[in-house]
Amino acid sequence: MVRGRTAAWAAALGLVAGVPGAAYADGVAPGPLPAYRAADGAKAIEGRPSTADAPLIEAGNVYRDALGPGERVYRLVLDKDDSDVYVSAVVRPEAGAKVSGGDGIHVEVMTTAGRSCPRSGGRANFGYDPYPISAAGVRRGAEDEDCAPAGVYYAKVTRTSAKGYDQNPWPLEIKVQREPGRGPGGPTAAPGTWPSGAPVLPGTEAVPRSGGTGFNDARALGAGVWRDEMRPGQTRFYRVPLDWGQQLGLGAELAAAKMTKTYGSASGGLTVSLYSPYRGLISDKDTSYDGKQAGITLEKTPPVAYENRFASDPKAQPVSLAGWYYIAVTMGAKVADFTEDAAPVPLTLRLDVAGTPAKAPAYKESPASGGFGVGDEDRAAAEAGLTAPEAAEAAERHSAMRIVAGAGFGTGTVLLLVLGGWTLLGRRGRGPTAG
Repeated sequence: MVRGRTAAWAAALGLVAGVPGAAYADGVAPGPLPAYRAADGAKAIEGRPSTADAPLIEAGNVYRDALGPGERVYRLVLDKDDSDVYVSAVVRPEAGAKVSGGDGIHVEVMTTAGRSCPRSGGRANFGYDPYPISAAGVRRGAEDEDCAPAGVYYAKVTRTSAKGYDQNPWPLEIKVQREPGRGPGGPTAAPGTWPSGAPVLPGTEAVPRSGGTGFNDARALGAGVWRDEMRPGQTRFYRVPLDWGQQLGLGAELAAAKMTKTYGSASGGLTVSLYSPYRGLISDKDTSYDGKQAGITLEKTPPVAYENRFASDPKAQPVSLAGWYYIAVTMGAKVADFTEDAAPVPLTLRLDVAGTPAKAPAYKESPASGGFGVGDEDRAAAEAGLTAPEAAEAAERHSAMRIVAGAGFGTGTVLLLVLGGWTLLGRRGRGPTAG
């Protein structure tokens, strides 16, 4: 009932997914690509090149900084409560920045003795284009003696950049999330095997869903077939709620483009990346695009399981938490060399969510405060196709309507307020589509 009510209120308030193509309906050439939407309330901070005077970062917060080639260090003060702490770093190169496949970022958590916590490091590299990428480091509170005690730790973010490629500082977004500890008797070993391989993807009619510009405004999706459109150099972000025991299968397709040349081809013309609920890279894949049909299918994830964090497979380790999993799809900028930018290319996403939600681990407290887990509101957001800001606005307006109704206003008054909000948001939604 909660799911149905939340989705109904979101629809009534006009908070539904934008329809691709609205920005080009009048035939006007598109302007610059929308910029990455930074996190609301992110705190300005300046990392240091060494641990000396490293600024404090805390769980539950998001920070903004700038990162050039080299290292930036931040300080963590952690309790001995068996909790795990995740530090993610998102870099956003400027449009047109020159990057190589060896350029990227690495995040790790260290002790005051300079020792990296076990399996703490996460890395992400660019392909052929300067799209947003994210990597995450972790401190496991119960699996290593050196990293279990309470006290000071350091998160180190390193940007690698080859000679001859962009050396300018890029915007950096740091997010710190805490996963509570478990009760006694929890698993400490990796699972044996799981059903793997290529997913069986749906072939139903596509439903329009316009992707976001980054992690903070990614469009919610569930199982099904979804339609968007891409311009050269653009990255679209989406999010999918995966509960314990569930697997995600993912395929992305670019349709034929309107060509301006007889022939052209872009290496890395289509790139798909999959991220965990703590923004750690799970897998990515790219393929060339020559203006004709192109597609990518990622191997389905293992079922979401706490014990995956102990696996030796780096693609299984991040699939250890229920929550929002993020999909980033990029069309290579060089596609503009042989296609018409004013005629965006149709993008089709095919998603399969397999498995019945399983019982959550026995945490000492709810992991929801850290941004983990899947609740009724998350399922409703996926059903309605909401971004995180839209879902928050829907919840806020829903709460306001309940207060108004509880204050004794008649049904007609509440309906007029709903319709007024719907009309206002509808007018706002007729502008250019998000990211």
